[in-house]
Amino acid sequence: MVLGMSLATFTLVHVIISLIAIVSGVVVMFGMLGSRRMPELTAIFLLFTILTSATGFLFPFTELLPSHLIAILSLVLLAIACIARYAMRLAGPWRSIYVVTAMISLYLNVFVLIIQGFLKVPALHALAPSVPPSEPPFAVAQGIVLLFFVVVIIGAWRRFRPTAAFGSA
Repeated sequence: MVLGMSLATFTLVHVIISLIAIVSGVVVMFGMLGSRRMPELTAIFLLFTILTSATGFLFPFTELLPSHLIAILSLVLLAIACIARYAMRLAGPWRSIYVVTAMISLYLNVFVLIIQGFLKVPALHALAPSVPPSEPPFAVAQGIVLLFFVVVIIGAWRRFRPTAAFGSA
């Protein structure tokens, strides 16, 4: 039992939270490329990405796992992104700090999604059956996603220039 839920139910809740974080994050990412503010969706993305990392610690475990290290890194990046976005209002260098930290957090969430996909989806698991996955199809998938995020983060860093009246919304 986790938070009064069976482990299966809690896992489903965690997956739904993660998917909301990823989908909203992808929309926010493309919004950044068009220099669109999207304050409500940004708040959803940040909140659900924080919840994704935080709920990952509620699963039973006996030792610190790589997934925990990714979650810790993501939470640190998200804290910085929230400070940049809400406390510093993207002023000066905080715009760049926000873009980079928020988008790396999204990348880490997608990175974990790909790992889980190769572990849980039978067709993908057949391509990379080791645990954790390490075969070429897994490496190619992760490499493509990493390259995509590097290009998009650089693009967002260059193009995301919200109006001066960004405010706290």
